[in-house]
Amino acid sequence: MYISFAETLRRLRLKKDISQQQLADLIHVQRSTIASWETGRRIPDAAMISQLSECLGVDVATLLRSSEKCDKTLNIILLDDERIILEGGLSVLKDTLPTAEISCFTEPDDAIRFVKENKVQIAFVDIEMGRVSGLDICKELLRIDPHINVIFLTAFSQYALDAWKTGACGFIEKPLSADDIRWQMAHLRRPVGGVL
Repeated sequence: MYISFAETLRRLRLKKDISQQQLADLIHVQRSTIASWETGRRIPDAAMISQLSECLGVDVATLLRSSEKCDKTLNIILLDDERIILEGGLSVLKDTLPTAEISCFTEPDDAIRFVKENKVQIAFVDIEMGRVSGLDICKELLRIDPHINVIFLTAFSQYALDAWKTGACGFIEKPLSADDIRWQMAHLRRPVGGVL
């Protein structure tokens, strides 16, 4: 897999914690222009690349690493406020997807920061996490990366209807099982090839 210019630009913008509109304002273009660059529909000219590198605080070479090889490993996050659930879920995920890179989080802010800084294909997210709702976390993850597959984990099936309204692609009742993971992997909204 290769990192495209679009992906590099998006990652650098998110790392700087600025919106598409803020970046557009800084270089005096429309927000839709930034969106076009980040989706790969268009590529900026040399003058714009120079302005982008200055605004993002990186050199032009960093911004243009459009053919940089990246790890082919499937990146997964597991977010649950209960450590025992994380440990059990991690064990099942490792057995079912042995080549995947799995990162576990008990704090939503840590998971969100990780997704901003890394390409994550799948996020398993608990719905009930004390003061924070997994439904809101799903919306934030999809705002950061619309291509991430969010799969909810919960012990409460009554959340199923609300879960579908968030843009998530799956729903698993706890405890996590290998059969549930295999089924979800075969039915991802945004498939990731060659992992099973």
